Amino acid sequence: MKLNLNGIKEKEKFEKAGIKMPAFNIDAMREETMKNPVWIHFGAGNIFRGFIAVLQQKLLDEKLSDKGIIAADTFDFDMIDKIYVPFDNLALSVGLKADGTTDMKVIASVADAIKCDFKNNDEKEKIKNLVKNPSLQIISFTITEKGYSLRNMQGELLPFVIDDINEGPENARHAMSVTAALLLERFNACAAPIAVCSMDNCSHNGEKLKSSVSEIAKEWEKKGFVSEEFIEYISDETRVSFPWSMIDKITPRPSKAIEEMLEDKGLENMAGIVTDKNTFIAPFVNAEIPEYLVVEDRFPNGRPPLEKAGVYFTDRDTVNKTEKMKVTTCLNPLHTAMAVFGCLLGYDHIAKEMQDEDIHKLVENIGYKEGLPVVVDPGIIDPKEFIDEVVKERLPNMFIPDMPQRIATDTSMKIPIRFGETIKSYYYSEKRDVNDLVFIPLAIAAWFRYLMGIDDNGKEMEVSSEPQLEELRESIKDIVFKDPDSYKGQLKAVLSNENIFALDLVKANLSDKIESMFKEMLLTEGAVRKTLHKYVNPPEA
Repeated sequence: MKLNLNGIKEKEKFEKAGIKMPAFNIDAMREETMKNPVWIHFGAGNIFRGFIAVLQQKLLDEKLSDKGIIAADTFDFDMIDKIYVPFDNLALSVGLKADGTTDMKVIASVADAIKCDFKNNDEKEKIKNLVKNPSLQIISFTITEKGYSLRNMQGELLPFVIDDINEGPENARHAMSVTAALLLERFNACAAPIAVCSMDNCSHNGEKLKSSVSEIAKEWEKKGFVSEEFIEYISDETRVSFPWSMIDKITPRPSKAIEEMLEDKGLENMAGIVTDKNTFIAPFVNAEIPEYLVVEDRFPNGRPPLEKAGVYFTDRDTVNKTEKMKVTTCLNPLHTAMAVFGCLLGYDHIAKEMQDEDIHKLVENIGYKEGLPVVVDPGIIDPKEFIDEVVKERLPNMFIPDMPQRIATDTSMKIPIRFGETIKSYYYSEKRDVNDLVFIPLAIAAWFRYLMGIDDNGKEMEVSSEPQLEELRESIKDIVFKDPDSYKGQLKAVLSNENIFALDLVKANLSDKIESMFKEMLLTEGAVRKTLHKYVNPPEA
């Protein structure tokens, strides 16, 4: 069996293998979508294919829509060339249940896949023409948090952002510059309303998106590339809205075990690839079953009825509360703490970490003891029940092949939200004392220890992709493993950086605690384990 348009004509073979097939006419959907597009999505990776594209497929299957999504990417063109094109834009969704069974289906809701490369005139004109169409309702994103950032750790504009500003819309490279350029095309063509919606796993994602797009556009206005009327257009949320959202679904790297299982069922060419941009992707997406998408219902040109596919539509305040609940308390902080300790202690599987008594206690303490007391209840999802599901069902699921090394990626971009927000809640509270925090400071100390690239056995280990790694490594270069006296306060400069921690941890009086924990982890082989065990197993009073 082959995963392409010709191969899925052998419908009976797929269904015999337990794979659900699309219940709509794919060719008709593609024709109608390209004629009257409603949805373009930037970020063609696993979370899109394993969650967002599946939502639209549900609408197509149930005849609630006759249009699909156009996938686009500004960053990793290998995904389009090597995963979309060879498989005719089809994907195989493999839902991994805790009992070891799977829920498999062919996803055919992607009408086309575009490399949004402004150096490629054909692709550039294709995406421009789609955005000019008044029928378009949504441009959405899953480009990771760093995709919205225009600046480095020191707050300076990135070099290629400076080039984008100087060279104007026709030569855009950065995702935010490309977005601004496409909105300019729409404004010039029809000025029709549209929603520009981040679906990324980061706090205030709509605000970040709007801020970055607006900054690029205003810099272009200064240089005469765009008019004041265009700035008014993207600033008016009745014409160009930037809805906030909260997304939650674990879509780990493609599993070799799943690849082999699919090939055993008769599917060909299921092997994954690693792109030049270090994206791990395959013709299939393996993912957990639980999923949440909460979106601010602000779509000035209309939207598909995604609430019928399980999406929560609500107001901005509720989205913010739900996102804050998840990202700052109930899941993401637990993930980051597990990631750095898991890497240091030699784990390669999140579920196996949950069998580690010390790590399990760390996760529970960060979630229940330190996070839950300051969480805001969004009303539509119960925070305690959410953590219960995370700790008891989701993280221990042995059939989710997620790795601490994946989660440790881009940690410096995540820390201000995942840990910083809870720290701020304690610091600014009249009822709580920031010095009562133990487990979040412990996780931060472990992150610094992890950045040294030496595991708990004293062996070199690879540090996951980190956009600020060079600067961070420079700050700790004189700290020597097994020589705590080599520590002479080098972390203070980083701990006082509000861009990383959302507040100055030196002024917040947390730096001494973090530095002390870090020094404990430096002492010798096994010191990370010993330090972790000590703090999660305090002596009884």
